[in-house]
Amino acid sequence: MKKRREFLKKATGVGMACMTPSILLSQSSTPAPHISSVKAKALKKGDTIGLVAPGFAIPLFVLEKAKETLIKMGFIPYHTDRILGNHGYFSNTDEERAADLNEMFANPKIDGILCARGGYGCTRIMHMIDYDIIRNNPKTFIGFSDITALLNGIYQKTGLITFHGPVGSTITDDYSIAQLKRVVMHTRAKQALKNKVYPLNSEFKKPEYDQYIICPGKVSGKLVGGSLTLVSALVGTPDEIDFTDAIVCLEEIEEAPYRIDRMLTQLIHSKTFHKAAGFALGVFKGCDRIPAPTTFTLKEVIMDRIAPLNVPAVYGLTFGHIDHNFTFPIGTMASLDADKMKLTLLETSVQ
Repeated sequence: MKKRREFLKKATGVGMACMTPSILLSQSSTPAPHISSVKAKALKKGDTIGLVAPGFAIPLFVLEKAKETLIKMGFIPYHTDRILGNHGYFSNTDEERAADLNEMFANPKIDGILCARGGYGCTRIMHMIDYDIIRNNPKTFIGFSDITALLNGIYQKTGLITFHGPVGSTITDDYSIAQLKRVVMHTRAKQALKNKVYPLNSEFKKPEYDQYIICPGKVSGKLVGGSLTLVSALVGTPDEIDFTDAIVCLEEIEEAPYRIDRMLTQLIHSKTFHKAAGFALGVFKGCDRIPAPTTFTLKEVIMDRIAPLNVPAVYGLTFGHIDHNFTFPIGTMASLDADKMKLTLLETSVQ
């Protein structure tokens, strides 16, 4: 109990926690070479959307449902036979999954690319991606979860703005569809990402859906991030994310608080995480635990790890492995108003 009280003393209270000096400032890092941002054309009705599965295998009925949804949205779905290759738990071999992605970008008939699902496997093909093809054929590229690796890797190597949004298997609600359309089909110079007002049922009353300020303040920076698991998995690899002056967006699903603690601690000790401008955390679904002497709650862990970084930070924005998932563009300048729990895009993400 003594250790728990000491932890809570550090983790509780936004004001006190955020007065703690930023840690690890003595670490040095070599910034990544600057690459100018590249924007794909805004999608419009009648465009052809290529479906790829760069990670786990996708059941045929889920693929067909995704195609139906795209048709209802006014798009023409397209995919190759590779998407149903089924190689163990992957949709196909590493070589075939990478080839499918490369060819979708190279194909002039494809206007945008939607990942059919996440799962696992994207980090296995990062070195097989033809980034020159992507740079020369910019297209909207959408996904989340394991796709986090590709979203950030493509942006860092080519400058192409990518989109952290629903995958084909999760575009199942009007909110997610509407928020996706707002970002990839319109060229508004400035728009706020709208948090969902959750229905009053037991699922949304769980603590992981709470919205709270970690550290108050306002800040601007480019958006990076996605799945905490994937963001931390990239540390120490050639695709490690440069967090310098960025607003870092993170979400997670079904990980115990100690695992969240471990991944955040790994990031804190990485080269640039402590140099982030701010943190916009989504919903960590299924990651909370009932308070007990032998564990910490999700909020206690997040406050303990993030608040000492002493930059504007919030928890509970409407993105992640949840039914209602707004889309945010990786690489786009945005502002975070922590006091108002508001994330606003400061520039268009498509042209």
